[in-house]
Amino acid sequence: MKLGISAFAWTASFQKRHFDLLASLRKQGFSAIEIPMFDPSALDTRAIRRTLIANDLASTVCSILPAEINPISPDADTRKRSHIHLKRCIEAASAMGAHVLAGPIYAPIGYLPGHRRQTDEWQWFIEALLAVEDLLDANDVTLAIEPVNRSETHFLRTAQEALGLFDIIPNERIGVTIDTFHANIEEKSTPSALLALGKRLKHIHLSENDRGIIGTGQIDFTLIHRALQAISYDGLLIIEGFGYLPTERSAPGFLWAEQAVSPEDFAQMSFANLQTLILDGSAPNCP
Repeated sequence: MKLGISAFAWTASFQKRHFDLLASLRKQGFSAIEIPMFDPSALDTRAIRRTLIANDLASTVCSILPAEINPISPDADTRKRSHIHLKRCIEAASAMGAHVLAGPIYAPIGYLPGHRRQTDEWQWFIEALLAVEDLLDANDVTLAIEPVNRSETHFLRTAQEALGLFDIIPNERIGVTIDTFHANIEEKSTPSALLALGKRLKHIHLSENDRGIIGTGQIDFTLIHRALQAISYDGLLIIEGFGYLPTERSAPGFLWAEQAVSPEDFAQMSFANLQTLILDGSAPNCP
């Protein structure tokens, strides 16, 4: 298992001005970076791929749906538009050289219509997955659907809920992302959720309960690592959290990160702490 980090630590909009970041991440020991994707057309996929190759970094992609894209909308035109958007996301991920497209791709974050998940919504999402199924093989991309917490969705919150998809769609290119921030809220036990997923776990975001530096919060990453070993997980471990950068006003960390923790601090200390926790379970470094 190799360590990567989400560009969300720095920005929500990965642009050419961020390319210099890649060389420094490789020097720190990271093997990959995860690129946030809201609008596939906003990413210079060719330039990103060239820069990744030049810095010997792998990539994954986290897709966050914009407000007008909603595969479980009651509006048929919105659903059709959403199928097209998901296809473009898969093609853009492949163009960047990524083999994993992760994220809550069933609805925009914060879409809370005031009811529990409906049968129609479940079927509409199945239709969206079936619409892109062949494209996954053609582009050598795995779709890793991410459950998120109840403040962000009503549709899919736990690993057990996600497993229900695979009774209908057995395609091995479709699986689950577990984000330990969300799992810390919704799962009874994050290690047990990982064990239950088994080979359906295609991707993981390692994130503290406050999205801060790994190893300084409440989540037991040593137990999580043991569960990953038990299911022979061989994907990337993507660190996801936020640093504070006053020039990146659209980044999550601009509002939520500790102001004393820069993205570079977050990356370096999370990397070091995670290695310590995984190797010997000893106390991590704190800022």
